[in-house]
Amino acid sequence: MSERRSPTIRRRRLGAELRRQREAAGITIETVAEQLECSASKISRIETGHTTATPRDVRDMLRIYGVVGAESDELVQIAREARQKGWWHPYSTVLVGAYVGLEAAASSIRAYEQQVVPGLLETEEYAGAMIRAARPDFSAEQVEQRVRVRLGRQSLLTQDDPVDLWVVLDEAVLSRPVGGDAVMRGQLRRLVEVAELPNVTLQVLPFEVGAHAGMDGTFTILSFPEPSDPDVVYAENATGGLFLEKSDELQKYSFIFDHIRAAAIRPEESIAHIAKLAEEPLWKWRPRSSPWT
Repeated sequence: MSERRSPTIRRRRLGAELRRQREAAGITIETVAEQLECSASKISRIETGHTTATPRDVRDMLRIYGVVGAESDELVQIAREARQKGWWHPYSTVLVGAYVGLEAAASSIRAYEQQVVPGLLETEEYAGAMIRAARPDFSAEQVEQRVRVRLGRQSLLTQDDPVDLWVVLDEAVLSRPVGGDAVMRGQLRRLVEVAELPNVTLQVLPFEVGAHAGMDGTFTILSFPEPSDPDVVYAENATGGLFLEKSDELQKYSFIFDHIRAAAIRPEESIAHIAKLAEEPLWKWRPRSSPWT
């Protein structure tokens, strides 16, 4: 397996190792902060991977813990690598950089989507139409930047060491003609094409299922190659999203995803259904002029 660890993962792993070393030394966060003349919150954020530690910070922390020599040098080097910029850094104003960093390092992704096609599977035309509709305040340049990022992320599916992607789409995703008839038909055909990849599994959760385990909202579960890198759940909300890493949270979302995919149509039947919708779309059954009460 090729090395795919992003700066985000390096920072996360470094923080976990620093926390382990501190706890092994029997030293509190407050003691470390006092000796380094910084806030306890800074040490906490370094340990949780939310803040990038400088090589000097790491060296000083390890000195306090009594860690020296080759082990210290290795962790300081990881700190240097964690400060490198990911390919998405120039676009940090148009996306959640932390999510893209984790996505780039993941070995598998499981996702449930209620409203739109996930970014890894979107066509250029669909992505542009969706972003323009969702963010009417964006300039043409901002829309173009977001589309460019989404298309760049899609290389994860076809690179030498591709990510395993399992997506369950609510049927509502396939029923709303984002961008109009031609754009949406093209998007549905794209889903059929990408499902042919051996590392991609698509399922449709049909309307007739009724209430189901995923009704609380869209979410993504990211898993990583190294056992020491625990899973992360990204649950979307109106302000962007929330990262969940506690074991009980991970178990809850894995449980929910298992129930959703069990309720969904089997992958081969889902692809046949999507292919049929590309020829006979649901939105054609309901003329726009029809009254709704």
